[in-house]
Amino acid sequence: MDIPVNNFCPIEKEFLGNIKDEERSIAYFSMEIGVESKIPTYSGGLGVLAGDTVKSCADLKVPLVAVSLLYRKGYFVQRLDEYGNQYEYSSEWNPEETMVLLPNKITVKIENRNVVVRAWQYRIKGVNSALPVIFLDTDTEENSEYDRSFTYYLYGGDEKYRFSQEIILGIGGVRMLRELGYGNIRRYHMNEGHASLLTLELLNENRYDDSIVPEIINYVKRMCVFTTHTPVKAGHDIFSYDLVRNLLGDIVPFDLLKELGGQDNLNMTSLALNLSHYVNGVAKEHGKTSQEMFPGYHIEYITNGIHSDTWVCPSFKKLFDKHIPGWTNDPFSLRYALSIPREDIWSAHQEAKDKFIDFINSKTNLGFDKDVLTIGFARRTTAYKKADLIFFDSSRLVNIAQIVGKVQFVFAGKAHPKDWPGKDLIKRIKAVSNNLKDHVKVAYIENYDMELAKMFISGSDLWLNTPSRPQEASGTSGMKAAHNGVPSFSILDGWWIEGCIEGITGWSIGSIEDKESIDEKNADSLYMKLAKDIIPVFYSNRQAWIDIMRHSIAINASFFNTHRMVQQYVLNAYLYK
Repeated sequence: MDIPVNNFCPIEKEFLGNIKDEERSIAYFSMEIGVESKIPTYSGGLGVLAGDTVKSCADLKVPLVAVSLLYRKGYFVQRLDEYGNQYEYSSEWNPEETMVLLPNKITVKIENRNVVVRAWQYRIKGVNSALPVIFLDTDTEENSEYDRSFTYYLYGGDEKYRFSQEIILGIGGVRMLRELGYGNIRRYHMNEGHASLLTLELLNENRYDDSIVPEIINYVKRMCVFTTHTPVKAGHDIFSYDLVRNLLGDIVPFDLLKELGGQDNLNMTSLALNLSHYVNGVAKEHGKTSQEMFPGYHIEYITNGIHSDTWVCPSFKKLFDKHIPGWTNDPFSLRYALSIPREDIWSAHQEAKDKFIDFINSKTNLGFDKDVLTIGFARRTTAYKKADLIFFDSSRLVNIAQIVGKVQFVFAGKAHPKDWPGKDLIKRIKAVSNNLKDHVKVAYIENYDMELAKMFISGSDLWLNTPSRPQEASGTSGMKAAHNGVPSFSILDGWWIEGCIEGITGWSIGSIEDKESIDEKNADSLYMKLAKDIIPVFYSNRQAWIDIMRHSIAINASFFNTHRMVQQYVLNAYLYK
């Protein structure tokens, strides 16, 4: 049998010169991709990371095409009442304003009926090249109303709706790339397990005499790369085989599907693990955690990053342009931030902070003070993020604020519509805000998105992160803050294990020796360092504080960026022979 196993020649030459779409050799699949705020095809960190990844690929001329779903009604618009009750509204938007509708269409079978899929193209304009992002859409007149709805909502509906979306992404995505003329794809990168049905389409494409033999499986495996982001087993997609058979049919023999995806249920992570030549977690510690979760597999790690040019605020862009020319496409050069005069760093920060405080006051009328230490906390609102840990002992916090120095807190984040503990968390913070208003100002800003994130991470003085260990796979908000000279104050989990140099780039909460988070111990550590190490330096030793800001940029921003991350993917995963 003639399996083309020698078709995996090096692809270094494809990283030179202009890239034609038909010559692109890497396909990047993600359930969500956040490219800009007015395109609400993301919910949080996973989608924003995907957007940052493809932006760096465009800057670095990586021959990649990205694939996701369109989500005509987005994730949701969040509105909060005075008690912190969350209300969700659809994010209506018009793709014609930012994308081009392509004439090509393909079909996928769902419940044994043909569902028509069309494609919209968004082009990322990088420093050195443009990169296409393909958004799949079933809202077309050939489909029934139900089938049209498959690309309405991100993470909406029931398991049937979700699995149908994953059929469209994985199987439909491969077919659409073929239809669009991407005939040179040799690497398929699955950003989380949502896209792992693409492996079945690849197996199906390469059948030999209508059978799938081990050589075919190895051939597909050599093409696939898998990145897992979830350190908790409950966070991995699992579907019953009754549902799978009903919706998907027999795209591959069912005994083979069970061998690759799990005997009892279809585990999308297992399917990706079994059909990928390279698997990685998204931080050093997360790589270890993933290896323990899946002991039969070899799991590497590539620590996440952020797209520097996207997340640096205007005042710091101006500062970097003056002192570090070329930093946008060479973020490694941010290490030279140590030579930027302290007064220039502080001036750039104050410009960002003034804008942020004005915004908070316009939204809340709480009278935030521009001279008070402002601590920011903004990310997806769910129980393990422990957004309310800072209020574990409110009387102790008030005592610190009265005796050591004033502090004020600003929060933001959406809870998934079905995450009731996450919604309760927002209500608790709103209640605390009312109870402490005479002593410590606390604001909760609704409808957190990419634009609001830019103000948060540049306008805060200190970035707080208090997840339950070891549930933070990586975290990227602190990386964004570091790019704007804002140090982190965080529990040692995810990226902060690598990024924290105590008192130099920020401060840790708790101990790395603690296998799991204990709220009482973490809160005690938080209050002690706030009172002894952080507030006194902010108010009494401004030069030392600015040095910490400079180190945050020079040490953390220069490393925790997607340019470095993408180059690691290229060297470790994409150039595999």
